[in-house]
Amino acid sequence: MAVLGIEFGSTRIKGVLIDRMGGVLAAGAYDWENRFEDGVWTYHLDDVWTGIKSVVAQVKDAAPKAETVEAIGVSAMMHGYLAFDKDDRLLAPFRTWRNTITGEAAAALSEALSFNIPQRWCCAHLYQAILNGEKHIPDVAHITSLAGYVHFSLTGEKCLGIGDASGVFPLDGNVYDQKMLAKFDAMTAQKGVKQKLIDLIPRILFAGENAGNLTEKGAALIDPSGWIKPGTPLCPPEGDAGTGMVATNSIAPRTGNVSAGTSIFAMVVLEKPLNGVYPEIDMVTTPTGSPVAMVHCNNCTSDLDAWINLFGELFEAAGAEIDKSELYAAFYNAALDSAPDAGGILNYNYLSGEHITRIESGIPLIMRLPETRLTLGSFARSLLFSSVATLKLGMDILTEKENVRLSYINGHGGLFKTKRVGQKILADALGVPVKVSETAGEGGAWGIAILAGYLAWRSKGESLPDYLDARIFVSQESSTEEPDEMGAKGFAAYMESYVKGLNVERLAVKLFS
Repeated sequence: MAVLGIEFGSTRIKGVLIDRMGGVLAAGAYDWENRFEDGVWTYHLDDVWTGIKSVVAQVKDAAPKAETVEAIGVSAMMHGYLAFDKDDRLLAPFRTWRNTITGEAAAALSEALSFNIPQRWCCAHLYQAILNGEKHIPDVAHITSLAGYVHFSLTGEKCLGIGDASGVFPLDGNVYDQKMLAKFDAMTAQKGVKQKLIDLIPRILFAGENAGNLTEKGAALIDPSGWIKPGTPLCPPEGDAGTGMVATNSIAPRTGNVSAGTSIFAMVVLEKPLNGVYPEIDMVTTPTGSPVAMVHCNNCTSDLDAWINLFGELFEAAGAEIDKSELYAAFYNAALDSAPDAGGILNYNYLSGEHITRIESGIPLIMRLPETRLTLGSFARSLLFSSVATLKLGMDILTEKENVRLSYINGHGGLFKTKRVGQKILADALGVPVKVSETAGEGGAWGIAILAGYLAWRSKGESLPDYLDARIFVSQESSTEEPDEMGAKGFAAYMESYVKGLNVERLAVKLFS
């Protein structure tokens, strides 16, 4: 018996089939990319179904033949905007987390609600569309996230796990905040909007609850072969932040994790509420409803990947063949043998804007002084530093202003696939040990599969933390990298120059965007 987790990441749709102990039985992946169309970062929804069919077919072909799927979980990039009419027709192109086009709405809502509303949240996108006077607004019957859309298509249930729901609208405990809902409705009524927000947004569910069953239509959407049967239960759909917490066993207070791939974000489970409201810090929850401070940055490894691909083209042009994983390993490891401060080379990996640094759109930049010695190691270290630099600025608010303390950080995602290097860079940047488990590369697809397993296999009254400790992580192997004085000083020196150079990035955006 097995459960299936499917996650829609920024560059890949991935499926993982696991057993009762979290062991991976089979996996599949489908590459896809966001598109920048008419000023909006988007994905075509046809690609959702092409990709999920491909992933499920790969999982089925690789699975032990006796396996049957007992439960399914769906996860995806959090937030964004998918709006549908009463007949479930999409009213506007999917607007992803990557967009920075809702600044006016986010600022107005944050002020009115006395709560930080990030630009990528569903309510910010909806209110911005209202401010823009977009023609589809009178027809909106429900809005949701990408995970919510896929789940609804499979089950007919308009719901979200509480972690993903906390990026739709602010919560008061385990429900949407009623006072804030009333303020939002009053603001939209002034713009002529008749709908009440509570009627448009998904209902909230918790880890372990049944979120509906696979319909015949849903089964045909993902598996025309009939391997996965109609009636299969689904766990609540979650965002990639929640599945990252599960995949790293970071759902108890004083634990934290960093997910690093196309974007990078840190999730810190809090012991008590923050004292202040910060535009750099999102307040969300774990899949069980505990408060979490989230530092989210739009850019992480995309620019780094582009440079490594360029070096791959150089090898190919020279007639040399090198495996992609070996190319990454060589590039990453070169960084460890370089100057601790990256030798004076600065990199800004901004393919899109960053709210933490107040940059509305992105232009990737490399800068160095004439006397700077350009070496492979320093260049590689600069790109790796840039991947975590913006995160560092947000984390400083938690550690320096709010005195949040962490014993260690769990890392997962593409940045950590090459052993040691990404770990060491992040440890030196944040000044805390960074732990990476053997399943770190599986990421959110593994995390949502675990939540599906929690639905199917938990004992009566067994909490999610107990389930993870007793069944999933009891025998997990991991490695830990400690920060060291030289590395930390090197990163601090890099950050001093990085902050100064942000004015160059801002000027480039002003001149060329």
